[in-house]
Amino acid sequence: MRRREFVGLLDYVAAIPLTARAQRPAMPVIGFVNSGSPNAFAQAAAAFRRGLSETGYIDGENVTIEYRWAEGQFDRLPGLVGDLVRREVAMIFAGGPPPLVQLKQPPRRIIRPACT
Repeated sequence: MRRREFVGLLDYVAAIPLTARAQRPAMPVIGFVNSGSPNAFAQAAAAFRRGLSETGYIDGENVTIEYRWAEGQFDRLPGLVGDLVRREVAMIFAGGPPPLVQLKQPPRRIIRPACT
């Protein structure tokens, strides 16, 4: 093998990892907003992650979860929900009635699921 061919082959091999990295799609982000605190609702957050994992979504592997906690201060909810909307998350999970009220009149591009 000639030196020039060898150097060309090295250039190609060195570019493969960069190309593979560049082709990975962005990891979807799910917003989780709750009127309580992380400590008080740790079990609920764990159940949410467990439910996602049962459908194939693993936090940190193929999805990212952005948590927002109002810590009992309902007046913070509009800002928390607005932050998730600006972040352009794929969906927002609102735990409990107070956060759902903030999603009652969302921007047009957010689809509200039916509550069961």
